[in-house]
Amino acid sequence: FITWKVDPEIFRIGNFAVRWYGLLFAMGFGFGYYIILNFLKKEKMPVKLLDQLTTYMVIATVIGARLGHCLFYQPDYYLANPIEILMVWQGGLASHGAAIGILLAIYIFSRRNKISFWWTIDRIVLVTALAGFFIRMGNLMNSEIFGDQTTLPWGFIFVRANDLSAAERLLPHHPTQIYEALCYLLIFALLIFIYYKKNG
Repeated sequence: FITWKVDPEIFRIGNFAVRWYGLLFAMGFGFGYYIILNFLKKEKMPVKLLDQLTTYMVIATVIGARLGHCLFYQPDYYLANPIEILMVWQGGLASHGAAIGILLAIYIFSRRNKISFWWTIDRIVLVTALAGFFIRMGNLMNSEIFGDQTTLPWGFIFVRANDLSAAERLLPHHPTQIYEALCYLLIFALLIFIYYKKNG
């Protein structure tokens, strides 16, 4: 089995910590920006649209993901302590909340710039698959979102898993973060292939 005890923090200075999850999350946006920039150049669209779209996407992703976590998983707690909703650095983001936020942001962006909603979402979906890969790898670095126990040789013993008891941390589990990350990567590759086949 694979013993997984990676520290989720890259480094810490006082109360400030840089975490693998945050770095990988940012990498998803960085690579996405570069890819969509190439799309706009290829399609002879104004490149300045990308900065506006990126701003919409970053704000919508963070707000949507945070509200999704707070309102879907612990509504009683966060409604009683609303100031803690703002404490994103404490963790707690939900991908389905981000999805709702992103769809709203794309709609507003497309309407304001008189661009087809479907044109925008066709480009965003490609980089979303790649971002999904980076986010699930971030979950791996956090030792979270793993699967059931397994006897397979690639089972991970998540030493730092907060969701497991001390005894369960000694047992191997499916690294479902990796399974899902690889699926996202394959989807991304397929979508890129389709895009360039269609657009030359």
